[in-house]
Amino acid sequence: MTGTLPGGTITPAPGLTLSRMGYGAMQLAGPGVFGPPRDRDEALAVLRTAVDLGVTHIDTSDFYGPHVTNELIREALHPYPAGLRIVTKVGARRDAQGGWLPALGARELRSQVHDNLRNLRLDVLDVVNLRVGGVHGPADGALAEEFGVLAEMREQGLIRHLGVSNVTAEQVAEAQGVAPVVTVQNLYNIAHREDDALVDLCAQQNIAYAAFFPLGGFTPLQSATLESVAARLGATPQQTALAWLLRRSPAMALIPGTSSVAHLRENVAAAQLELPAHAAAELDAV
Repeated sequence: MTGTLPGGTITPAPGLTLSRMGYGAMQLAGPGVFGPPRDRDEALAVLRTAVDLGVTHIDTSDFYGPHVTNELIREALHPYPAGLRIVTKVGARRDAQGGWLPALGARELRSQVHDNLRNLRLDVLDVVNLRVGGVHGPADGALAEEFGVLAEMREQGLIRHLGVSNVTAEQVAEAQGVAPVVTVQNLYNIAHREDDALVDLCAQQNIAYAAFFPLGGFTPLQSATLESVAARLGATPQQTALAWLLRRSPAMALIPGTSSVAHLRENVAAAQLELPAHAAAELDAV
């Protein structure tokens, strides 16, 4: 690693330290997170630049593409730098048209873990998140059986740590009854705060809360208040939204995605943005 990233780190388990400003690789795939990237050289440059800037937390999944982002990560970064942690997820697959389908059967989960190992060229995965719920958010239902499949693979030495994604607080507790949970990855940003209580619970339990779509995802954040505060700080609205998230909780880890080196540098710079108390209070009211 050639940089020291502002924003700090979180260590949710012995041997697992993540930069709170991470990078989400989803947007490296083609349109709709399907197929090859628009610009392969730029995609590779984004990954290498992230590491150069000090990012030690890369989020991916083998169903991005499918296989595309993991193959890009391998090409750009293998052999992986010491300290780099790759967090992947299982629990879904893609159909021939790019649709997102659940894939939570025991055989499917085991196959997805092995796909990640092969395409990332790893002998053991740092963190595997079990993705449940649907495209519109978490859905009630038990997950102990599915999480147990991953816990068995952890016992076999194929996975170091486990997490959950797109889940309710009750599902987090259920998973913890099966095996330790080091990450929760849910939708959370300045305009979508349904997880406020879960964010606080993760901080109390030293679980990394990885906010996906921190900038709104496929529907970018729109807020006159955010734009006004950003203008006064001399920052972009996107940088200001990321800075607010880092200030929100010491357990917060961000995985903004981009396929542009320029946008990556802009996102990472948000870790240096100081939000005065009055500015934070304005944003709290969004």
